[in-house]
Amino acid sequence: MTPTGRRRPGGIRDRSLLDLIEAVPTAPFEGAVWRSVRVGQDPLVGGRPGGRWDDGTLDVLYTSETREGAVAERRFHLYQGQPFPPSRVRYELFELWVSLKSVVRFETVEALAEVGLSAEGYGRLSYVEREREYPRSQEVAEACAFLGADGLRAPSARDVTQGNVIVFCEQPTGIEKRIVRSHGLVDFSRAR
Repeated sequence: MTPTGRRRPGGIRDRSLLDLIEAVPTAPFEGAVWRSVRVGQDPLVGGRPGGRWDDGTLDVLYTSETREGAVAERRFHLYQGQPFPPSRVRYELFELWVSLKSVVRFETVEALAEVGLSAEGYGRLSYVEREREYPRSQEVAEACAFLGADGLRAPSARDVTQGNVIVFCEQPTGIEKRIVRSHGLVDFSRAR
């Protein structure tokens, strides 16, 4: 790994990070999760947005364990330092059901600190400052996927008392996911 923690040329991973992640509890996850997507998009399709838990090399499905968590996450990304969100972009909120065989479970921010994330700054940086935080969380997620996990569970950066489940969509582990139901459009100018 380079001093920034990125994989060295040739794809060599930091063995110490892999050792740390192997010590984190894993468990299956089966249950309801929440996700908002632009109207017309399939909520079951992951992507590579380069967010907190993907470095652009993994197809991931970002979900929250609660409705409130999904709304808070979308709201944060829509506002990105603006006083109001874009008015023509519409989002639909979905309740999904997922079944994952092996989820690396970071139950607390302190557990994230044990693998090198800053507990003091977790989720507190502005959207513009995210590059100070995202590289390490992206390394952690990539290492989790490399070690065979089909997802990870971490505290929400919006409210650490809530959790997010990030699904690694390309794993050959038999991930199951389906739409439970749509909860309709969300007005993010009012939703908190």
